[in-house]
Amino acid sequence: MKNSAYLKKYVENHPNNKMAWYLLGKEYEQSGQEGKAHYCYIQAGSVYEAFEASKIPDDLWMGYEAGILQESRRQEQRSRLVRKAGFILLLLLFLWLPSAQAPGKIAATVPEIPAPGHADSVSEESKPDQLITEAEPSPALAEPVKDSPKFTAIGYVPGGRGVTGDIGGLLQGSTTDGGYQVVMGMGKQGKWLNWSHKMPVVYGIQSLGHGQTSVQSYDPAACLCKPPESRHLKAEAGEWIKRQESLAVLSSAMLRYKEKNGKWPVSLDELTQPFPDNWLAGTNDHMKEAFGPLKREFAQREQQAGGSEAGSGESRGTRGKNANDGDRFFTQPLEVIVDTSNYRLAVVSGSVILRSYRVGLGGGRTPEGTFHITDKVINPNGKSDGEFGSRGMQLSDTNYAIHGTNEPDSIGADESLGCVRMGKKDVEELFDLLPVGTKVTIGKGGLPDQDLTPAERFTLGDRQDQSNPHRTYRWLH
Repeated sequence: MKNSAYLKKYVENHPNNKMAWYLLGKEYEQSGQEGKAHYCYIQAGSVYEAFEASKIPDDLWMGYEAGILQESRRQEQRSRLVRKAGFILLLLLFLWLPSAQAPGKIAATVPEIPAPGHADSVSEESKPDQLITEAEPSPALAEPVKDSPKFTAIGYVPGGRGVTGDIGGLLQGSTTDGGYQVVMGMGKQGKWLNWSHKMPVVYGIQSLGHGQTSVQSYDPAACLCKPPESRHLKAEAGEWIKRQESLAVLSSAMLRYKEKNGKWPVSLDELTQPFPDNWLAGTNDHMKEAFGPLKREFAQREQQAGGSEAGSGESRGTRGKNANDGDRFFTQPLEVIVDTSNYRLAVVSGSVILRSYRVGLGGGRTPEGTFHITDKVINPNGKSDGEFGSRGMQLSDTNYAIHGTNEPDSIGADESLGCVRMGKKDVEELFDLLPVGTKVTIGKGGLPDQDLTPAERFTLGDRQDQSNPHRTYRWLH
């Protein structure tokens, strides 16, 4: 920490210098002060991401640090001269005061050092020491300025610097978008991020204008503080999470429809026809509100990309924002991965797992490869309690399917003749999540062995007739 005092002073005077914040964070990290280091790394934004992700020679940033230290020392010398002059003026003022003003009764006013633009809402405990003044601290941003805050989610490891999302990009976006953004934390398992209905609130990002942003941490272990109450934000986040799932299902159905038919659906009703045109298992209010804007979004992207990108939906990023994404979090269509090595079926969008279920398989009889859902049937062969359970989803016009079972003890075992068996609640939720045309990949490995299902299952209303009494299914159950 031999250089920390100069670095603290430097970032006070140059709060927008991200490299200085990064160097100060390294000082704190080397001294074991993780909370303060974490705060500095947040301010460093893209500089932190660049230096931590790259093998940049130490002498490069050490040379930069030397330059900052030299400039900071010069500023400190000038500051000392100013303070000496100020003390002399204060002494002359004291001698000039009338004798009725008794010595010791004069309250010397210490000018408050302005905090950097990013630091107002972060707890006093997590701020670097020289950034804390003796003046009354500003209250934390417990309440968003906007009536309806924006939400997003990033990978996050509680209590540390384990941020896997683009926090620098979020901070930069907040300075231009304005308002208050709430950042939820997704757990991380290997390369996968876990979507959950219980994601914690980890950050609040407030645009202050003039290119400045205030960050509030809601993780006590990360900020070494008592963060503001976040129950009201969690309640609003719950509604945002449900909406994002509905948008993911609807946008996936529209993309798959376009792939098969070469055109976009005219209306939401076109996706909710009776079997076999039941692209969606039903609708909800989110879908009804979003269909028109989504169709315009896809048409605009298709026009910009020459007609190819929006049709496939495969070349776009995992998630995030661009000019055409609206308020959608999931920007890749939903897909299914079946891991035969640990009896797992996951619904994914890019690198995010939305659901993970335990399934029954057939060992070597379960085929590996890539398929697509061609038929979605309620009560296959007219039974809800038969060998295929209450739901069936056929794979690429083969004799294999994902379906329910009347043998629940076979879940987690190799007892089928090749099909993928699921429990009743799981297969019924999956039926509502997956549109016709959904890609299904079956193979060994790739998924973490974890359950990822919400207490409140995804269910669509306004359901149409999706039975098929005209066919007897002979899947290899």
